[in-house]
Amino acid sequence: MAEERKITHEAIMNALDWSYDKAINGGIPGMDTALELADSYLQKSGTLDEQVKSLIYWQNTKSATSGFLTGLGGVITLPVAIPANITSVIFVQVRMAAAIAYMGGYDLKDDQVKSFVYVCLAGNGAKDILKNAGIQIGKKLAVSGIKKIPFAVIKKINQAVGFRLLTKFGEKGVINLGKMVPLAGGIIGGTVDAVTTNVIGHVAYNLFIKDPKTNNGDHPDIIDVLV
Repeated sequence: MAEERKITHEAIMNALDWSYDKAINGGIPGMDTALELADSYLQKSGTLDEQVKSLIYWQNTKSATSGFLTGLGGVITLPVAIPANITSVIFVQVRMAAAIAYMGGYDLKDDQVKSFVYVCLAGNGAKDILKNAGIQIGKKLAVSGIKKIPFAVIKKINQAVGFRLLTKFGEKGVINLGKMVPLAGGIIGGTVDAVTTNVIGHVAYNLFIKDPKTNNGDHPDIIDVLV
């Protein structure tokens, strides 16, 4: 029963690492990798800003449709000790954030980049997590500078993200995303909360894409948007 499936910080971190590996290297039938997803939008017309906004919009649209997560067959048998629906949500959102990082010119094989992809999943808590680690996010992260962040800082960020998600999903494995509703045919949890996914997408935009010199108001400060 759900109440006996307690989620731990370690389990959350394992789910993040599993999701990141699958998002980068593939292995889930019918799902593009983060790189393939990014490349498909980079080939579209428009500026990088417009391409990223399009990716976020369509990921939100897809995540709100009934069949989106049913294609994640590999997730159901994943070697992670938390409910499959939670890991499905984590995978979808990690893949989106990683795709945006790639579009911004970041190397997804860097541990520092991986940690900042993870911090995107904290949504409204991202700014506080980075601030507590001594990092300000008033502007896009420098591609060259991100590699200079010490391992101790990266470890602190990862731990904070894990605890944030542990609180979000609940220690007893009961998912707290109110928008994950029953679907036709009795399938439960087949959608991702599009509001939360939108916030995470724009946190990734602020971290990896946004040029502080060109703030036209189209993208609100994501830190002001509640998850």
